[in-house]
Amino acid sequence: MAEPCPGLALRFQRRFLAARPLRSLPWPELEQSLRTAPDSALLADILHKTILHPLCVKYPPSAKYRRCFLTELIKKLESTAAEPLDELYEALADVLKEEEESTHCYKNYLLPSGDCVSLCESTALISGGTTGLLTWEAALHLAQWALQNPSLFRGRTILELGSGVGFTGIAICKSCQPRTFIFSDCHPLVLSQLRENLQLNGLSLEPDRTWSPQTESQGQEGEGQSCQTPKVIVAELNWGSVTEKQLLPLRADVVIAADVVYDPEIIVALIEMLQKLSTSRADRKAPEVFIASTIRNPATYQLFQAELDKAGIRWQVIPAHSSCNFLFDVQPDVTILQLFV
Repeated sequence: MAEPCPGLALRFQRRFLAARPLRSLPWPELEQSLRTAPDSALLADILHKTILHPLCVKYPPSAKYRRCFLTELIKKLESTAAEPLDELYEALADVLKEEEESTHCYKNYLLPSGDCVSLCESTALISGGTTGLLTWEAALHLAQWALQNPSLFRGRTILELGSGVGFTGIAICKSCQPRTFIFSDCHPLVLSQLRENLQLNGLSLEPDRTWSPQTESQGQEGEGQSCQTPKVIVAELNWGSVTEKQLLPLRADVVIAADVVYDPEIIVALIEMLQKLSTSRADRKAPEVFIASTIRNPATYQLFQAELDKAGIRWQVIPAHSSCNFLFDVQPDVTILQLFV
């Protein structure tokens, strides 16, 4: 029987592989489809596009997530007159046999190009004293916006502040053809996980592709590789201590950051870092700067804008796009600012 709701299984697939909150999956549409045509073929299709998909088999979401997902699918099946689906119960049995929960899991984000970004992330919001070991909402929105504006990144050198586990940068490297992409962070655990995720996505670092203020001469020598295979650098950057001279070898054309405006204590350091970057190119040309933020606390975000004004940095809001290939459950409280440093 034809699928009653074309595209429904693919919507489940995209959200499930990225381990989006289970409540955001299209359960109501599934219930409606099963009421219209109680056929287990639709559930089998969803199962094969999610739990049994090769990406899930190789890089699975957490066992808890998969267990809850399968339990909900079984509830939907049992609420209809559809034929039992043995492989659905077998899949749940396999998950239940797994060892105790790991502190890490995988998330797989399907890009519009058909490519994928697979990441190993922490299952906890805070791990090892940092929040940088998982992908935050603003990173998804910034990547979505970047993929809609590839000409801004094509053939250019991009510096990302606070790269975390690397989603935004990896998506840009795979879809926007930058000449050089510089991932940066300051936390050792985050930098270690970032390097692992780069390798996971075929963006392996050469031994001399790790930058730090102590080895800045190793930064960008020559013109980098072709746009099809961007030169990838990981930089250990402490916004407060790095100097303009140390930043010179990076020569960024574009600076991006996501979810870095969440704590009043780091806002001043961020703005000082942007000011250093504005004068750290040999040609004295300031980079283009784009900051994506999830507005959790309006007072903190207003403080950021006030500090920008105080520093003489002009800013404007980038209009939101109506759809999001990574999320589907678009969050209205994510804003992207363009800064003129």
